[in-house]
Order: sequence, then C-alpha cells, then structure tokens
Amino acid sequence: MGSASLSYKGHRYPVEVSHCVWLYFRFPLSFREVEELMLERGIVVSYETIRRWCGKFGQTYAGALRRRQPQPGDKWHLEEVFIKINGRLQYLWRAVDQDGHILVQSRRDKAAARRFFRRLLKKIRTVPRVVVTDKLRSYGAAHREVMPSVEHRSHKGLNNRAENSHQPTRQRERAMKGFHSIGGAQRFLSAFSGISPHFRPRRHLMPAHDYRAEMIVRFAIWEHITEVAGLSTKA
Repeated sequence: MGSASLSYKGHRYPVEVSHCVWLYFRFPLSFREVEELMLERGIVVSYETIRRWCGKFGQTYAGALRRRQPQPGDKWHLEEVFIKINGRLQYLWRAVDQDGHILVQSRRDKAAARRFFRRLLKKIRTVPRVVVTDKLRSYGAAHREVMPSVEHRSHKGLNNRAENSHQPTRQRERAMKGFHSIGGAQRFLSAFSGISPHFRPRRHLMPAHDYRAEMIVRFAIWEHITEVAGLSTKA
C-alpha cells in the first residue's frame, strides 16, 4: 500500500535505511548518535550517509503513514509558536486534529494566517466544522476571508491541545541546536510530523497491555510501508 512506489535502488541495506530513519525521527538523536547505535549492532555506516537516508526517505515514509490515517476530524486546533533560524525569528504554524500539518513562515500577520488556511484546505480537501485558535487577531481576519461559513472559536484556554502538540518539536529543536534554514526546517518538520506521532499513541489513556498491542500494530504498519516486495531492488 505505502511501499508501491518506494525504491531502494542503489542502496544495499534497506532494513538499515528504515531503521536509521526511524531512530532519527522517533528519538531526539543526532546523526552521529544514530551512527553509534548502528555500530553497536555491528553495522558500519557514516553519519553523512544517515543524513542522506533521512533526507531521501523521511518524507516518503511520512507520506505513506499519512495516507493510512483516517479522514480528519471536523474540529481543527490551530497554533503558532516562534522559532529562531540563524538568529532570525520565524513562526511555526501548526494544525492539530487532521495530520499535524506544519508551515514555517517569517510573519505572524493576516497574510501568513491566510496562506496557512488556504494551504490546509488544499491539502486536506475538506472544510472543518469548527476552527479553534488563540486570541491572535490575524486568525479572525483570515478566517472571515477564506472560510467565513466555518465557526471560529478564539480563546487561549481552548487551544491547549495545539500548544501541547509543539512539545516534541521543541525537544527536537533543542537536540538539533536549532534549525539552520527555513527550507531545512520545513523539510525536517514535514517528515517529523508524519513519523513521530505514529509512534506516540496517547499512552496516558491506555493500560499497559493495550499500549503494547497498539505499538505492535504500529510497528507492523511501519514495516509494511518501508519494505519492498522481496527486496528485489537491492543493489
């Protein structure tokens, strides 16, 4: 399903490719730390090779996982937080309750909010019933222009879910010692927001045996979307 167009041509070790990508996007590890973990398993691979693997396959895997997700809900939580890229303030816009869509922009005004709304509608191809935001006025102005028929709830206390969704991103930002370019941040976060949540079920709502059963299912899905039938494309 997810692996139909996936090719490992030119790569000798597809299993190691997917494992390195999983380690990097699932845990707050550097490329050098992933290299060390692979060496402990007896696999010699340089951190630069791991970097190329993550760049080449990360978004492909994330896209395959997103395609398996159910239809998004009709209530979207939107939130923006600032990040620094090369010392300059940028804004990370995120929508929760559909597929964790992320957009990095340099502004926090009406035009930025409007661009985010339009990108969401184009990507999701459905209109929500309710949009929940904080008190930023740019949301209200963009909402009235792009989707005036959708209910808009603007209250800081209502948007804790979106605010909490930024925590894994903040953790990775610290581990990576910041992002170095807008394009690099967008590419990383696009893959990260597709892969990381797949391995983060709401554990605090599950007894241990249900959590383990859920994780077994999720690992099986990961194995399916990262495999190639018969590994026939191995170099």
